[in-house]
Amino acid sequence: MIGAGGIVGDAHLPAYQKAGFDVIGITNRTRAKAESLATKFNIPYVYDDIADAVKNAPANAVYDITLMPEQFVSILEQLPDESAVLIQKPMGDYFWQSKDILAICRKKKLAAAINCQLRVAPYVNAARYLIENGFIGEVYDMEIKVTVQTPWELFPLVKVHPRLEIQYHSIHYIDLIRSFFGDPISIMAKTLKHPKKELSSSRSTILFDYGDTLHAVINTNHDHDFGPQHQESYIKWEGTQGAIKAKMGLLMDYPHGVPDDFEYCLLQEGEKPQWKKLAIEGSWFPDAFIGSMSALMRYKNGESSQLAASVEDVIHTMAVVESAYSSSDKGGVIIEKTL
Repeated sequence: MIGAGGIVGDAHLPAYQKAGFDVIGITNRTRAKAESLATKFNIPYVYDDIADAVKNAPANAVYDITLMPEQFVSILEQLPDESAVLIQKPMGDYFWQSKDILAICRKKKLAAAINCQLRVAPYVNAARYLIENGFIGEVYDMEIKVTVQTPWELFPLVKVHPRLEIQYHSIHYIDLIRSFFGDPISIMAKTLKHPKKELSSSRSTILFDYGDTLHAVINTNHDHDFGPQHQESYIKWEGTQGAIKAKMGLLMDYPHGVPDDFEYCLLQEGEKPQWKKLAIEGSWFPDAFIGSMSALMRYKNGESSQLAASVEDVIHTMAVVESAYSSSDKGGVIIEKTL
């Protein structure tokens, strides 16, 4: 474990403990934070630095990097060639960093994945099963809607970032949409500030261009400071034969969250549409973190021929992120003035 920030204690280590994965050691610039997590999660070794961790790690160790993106390349350079590495998203703060990360992973022949774990959240897995097996027919609409009050103060390093909302939050949804439909033709986006908050951005709308039939859109609002009554957090898929709606309870009253909800409606000829609920075991935190780590381990062990969320794949997510910022900066089509 390279890093000992909040996400490590809230998601990574609880996930690995739940799955029975052995965490051998942990290192962090502030050693006390690493020692605290080592005590809480029974981690045998606290290393002085990355060099110390590499020197003492078992030959088959997986390195889980959870620091800020500007440190990724220097960390990756210190790891043994052909190692298995899970890198916390985003894959760089800017696209040029993403390309540098990809280059070092290729140079060192690393089995490297980005921890884009929403694509393997339990309710996403359930939706993917229904869609891939044709239960809702041809999907023509995917909507992600988030209207919540996000406590950015829990992430002090992220809160001050000049690319806050898309780079550190909506990137989850961009990657998720790509995992279903592949790369879009183009992107239209606008990310916005709140007039009374010192944040670079806190609301975004991102529209994916997949042609004339498929509508895929992300709408986020982290400034809904008006209580829980009208907060929303969901993913919805609509198809020619049915629909699915998954409530992402984690984002409401974060970090405590509220229960998830998974509903589906399958059209039956001659019958009125009826929505049914399905109980889904597990949630985004911590269970999706089991999925991303286990996918990497299965690939490294030769149990899987494809590495989910590999750097080779997620570089395309980062290209979409960059295009969203470019679209937001350039603005829409100027309306022709009339007399």
